[in-house]
Amino acid sequence: MLPPGWDALGKSSFASDGFTAVLAGREEYPPEEIKYFAGFRPPPGFFKTLPNLQAVFSLGAGVDGFLRDPDFPKHLPLVRFVDPTLMHEMAQYVVMHVLIAHRGQRFFDAAQHQSKWQQRMLARPSRDTRIGILGLGDIGATIATDLLPFDFQLSGWSRSRKTVTGVKSFAGAGELPLFLAQCDYCVCVLPLTDDTKGIMNAALFAQLPKGAWVINVARGGHLIEEDLIAALDRGHLAGAVLDVFQTEPLGTESPIWQHPKITATPHIAGITDAQAALAYVADCVKRCETGTPLENVIDLRKGY
Repeated sequence: MLPPGWDALGKSSFASDGFTAVLAGREEYPPEEIKYFAGFRPPPGFFKTLPNLQAVFSLGAGVDGFLRDPDFPKHLPLVRFVDPTLMHEMAQYVVMHVLIAHRGQRFFDAAQHQSKWQQRMLARPSRDTRIGILGLGDIGATIATDLLPFDFQLSGWSRSRKTVTGVKSFAGAGELPLFLAQCDYCVCVLPLTDDTKGIMNAALFAQLPKGAWVINVARGGHLIEEDLIAALDRGHLAGAVLDVFQTEPLGTESPIWQHPKITATPHIAGITDAQAALAYVADCVKRCETGTPLENVIDLRKGY
């Protein structure tokens, strides 16, 4: 079973492999015949309607859309989508916005609109600029690797110690304050779990150096938007880049749209490629059918 919108391409791909694919919410199907589900954020209680389900495949990097359902069948394997193209797209997004902020491009944009020839020095050289990544999994490590050529000081924080070339690793709750204190840019790519929900709040922002930037490309649930705006308005934070929000689409009444220190984009840092996703789902189905172990299965106790 595939999500709406994956019609001709998805169905033909599975038909060629001897499987029948149906679109959730768009086509009728016998619930007892569904063995596998691939999608993003099914409604709570949906899986109760599929009595013979054998595995669930996420079509996104995160799986919080599944785990928010209290009735998710925890005896089934839940597989996350790992795609190098998606990871590098997210890294491109972060690198782009770090460089825009680091080079002061918004200042020069404003000067151009006023027809003013204004020059100014960088706030600090790259070698003295510290970029910290909250979450050093596949995506976080890719971001760090893509930032290496620019001569920044790189660090990362995660639940357990990680080894990434050129990156100083901080681990566990005890080292989080040390990590935050040395972040001129704090980039969030954490999985959204009970432990990380709301982690980017007033207390965290207060531990960042004055003039730091916040970049969130993970989930809107990580960040308390009111706390961020307060930290920006009082001058403790210099700016923020947000690609994800507590409510999506972001409502027209949100102060984020017009805030002079926030760059907002509509959850486009990394978009799942249909061809890559279908190849991944087909591989997962074949593994299940042949008894081959699945890759990238979520540890439901950790939520990632």
